[in-house]
Amino acid sequence: MTDSAGRDCRDLVAGVLLAGGQARRMGGGDKCLRMLGGRTLLARIVDRVRPQVKTLMLNANGDPSRFAAYGLPVEPDRFGVSAGPLAGVLTGMEWAAVDAPACRWIATFPTDAPFLPLDLVARMHKEAVAGGLKLARGCSGGRSHPVVGLWHLSLQAALREALVEDGVRKVDVWTARHGIVDVVYPSEPVDPFYNTNRPEDLETAGKLLADHAFDDAEPG
Repeated sequence: MTDSAGRDCRDLVAGVLLAGGQARRMGGGDKCLRMLGGRTLLARIVDRVRPQVKTLMLNANGDPSRFAAYGLPVEPDRFGVSAGPLAGVLTGMEWAAVDAPACRWIATFPTDAPFLPLDLVARMHKEAVAGGLKLARGCSGGRSHPVVGLWHLSLQAALREALVEDGVRKVDVWTARHGIVDVVYPSEPVDPFYNTNRPEDLETAGKLLADHAFDDAEPG
């Protein structure tokens, strides 16, 4: 997918893997390091999203050395660990502004959703640009998934102000201020945004993985 100047949208988008949560429903620890089909959730997600973006960063708090095997830059929340996913989005924006200056957007990915679409970034970018909007999010099964998103870097100052001055914590509250396009995917046979919040969700994901073929090849 190219923009009006003929540039591949992947050259304009930095990816941010959001792993800053405390995973209480999973029993604590790093949910993204749980195993699924002999590989970690994080490894599976990285394989699916890395080809879709120019560069990729992991937003996680604590000792970054536990992620050394993945070869990713690791950035802790810059606003505070209790501010929710918007803190991770702001961290991604501020990181991209310095470390990925050619990019105009960030795409955020949850690190508990192992079946993310291979064309996710291209579709979000296409539909956001077509709608003249600076935000996009994934949707499936009649539900939106607020942290599966595309965010234009021109909104960085507005997001920081919302966090610091207004105390906004809910993603939907903030995105509603700016307008957002819903990028809809079918939820059958497998919901591409299925997330593994609890141990039983991880068991279900294992069954889905066994029953369906998932292509981790680079999207065309």
